[in-house]
Amino acid sequence: MKDREPDVFEERPSVQPSRGAPVGLDPSPDGGKTPNWPGDAEGSATEAQAITFPPKKLAPKPLTVAAMLVVAVAGVALIVFAWGLWPFTSSIVTTDNSFIRGKITVLASQVSGYVVEVPARDFQRVRTGDTLVRIDDRTYRQQLEQAGAQRDQAIANLANVEQTTAQNRAEIVARRADLLQAQAELQRASADTTRVEALGRQGVTPQAQAEQSQATLSAAKAGVKRAEAAIAIAEQTLTSTEVSKQGLQAALRMADAQVEVASINLSNTVITAPRDGQISEASVRLGQFVTSGSQLMFLVPSDLWVVANFKETQTNDIRVGQPVWFTVDALNRARLTGKVEELSPATGSSAFCGPITRQETSQKSSRDCPFGLLSIEISPWPKGCGLECR
Repeated sequence: MKDREPDVFEERPSVQPSRGAPVGLDPSPDGGKTPNWPGDAEGSATEAQAITFPPKKLAPKPLTVAAMLVVAVAGVALIVFAWGLWPFTSSIVTTDNSFIRGKITVLASQVSGYVVEVPARDFQRVRTGDTLVRIDDRTYRQQLEQAGAQRDQAIANLANVEQTTAQNRAEIVARRADLLQAQAELQRASADTTRVEALGRQGVTPQAQAEQSQATLSAAKAGVKRAEAAIAIAEQTLTSTEVSKQGLQAALRMADAQVEVASINLSNTVITAPRDGQISEASVRLGQFVTSGSQLMFLVPSDLWVVANFKETQTNDIRVGQPVWFTVDALNRARLTGKVEELSPATGSSAFCGPITRQETSQKSSRDCPFGLLSIEISPWPKGCGLECR
């Protein structure tokens, strides 16, 4: 009996399809030359649905996991540090809104005249009393001489009045002596008249002698009145002289004041440094005519301090006397130390006049409060440099 040929519809070679083969295509070893049998499409779809491939699991390396954790922690720490949250909160407050301040003196002329000398140079360091500018003083010297001559004349007039006063007092003494003499004459004449009248009643003395004694008595009385009047005149003259003396004394004081004013004006022709410091650029030049009040230059003293502006939210723990440190850009960010010297009583919006918008009044905002620091002596101090204070 002959061997039976295999039934292609019952038995087919089992071939495992390769990955990526399209559904319904039998990847036979002959490269797809074997013809498809009936039902191949349906059977191939069923087999494709039944065949599953497990996903490939990637095992992360420990170094990769550690790097990811480090990046995540660093990002969170950077955000927390930027917002100043715990654990990056600190009791130290900082600001870069700081300035150097000092009591700058404006040097101006108090008299008018032409500048004849400018010994000071631009940005020169000076000491108290150093000559900075000289103004022509010839006119002011003559004014001083004139005031001195007027004072000498007032002194001479006062001396003359004092001599007149002494003469008036002596005149009063002489008039009083005349009064005493007149009173003595009156007393003698009165006694003679009384005796003559007594003898006349007895008929001893003639009538003519009685009349003579009466005339003598009347003359004595007139002499007393004349002496009293002379005393009154002398006293009035003395009073008038004393009044004149007071006027001359006032004139002398006025002359002294004029001399003092002339002396001050003469001294003001020389402008000197009122304190130690450094002058700015001298705007005055030789031969320039200046008037009273003309600004000549500025004097920056050596006593300087730092004004640091902090926000209101930073001022809770700031106290007078607390130590601080700050850096100066112009000094290669050298670190300097000091302490809080004064605190401003108001914020910037309250301490300075300026427009305030409706938005500023309706919402809460943090404003800057100026705080003064202890003066730090540094030579030379830079002008206009920014500071970072802590």
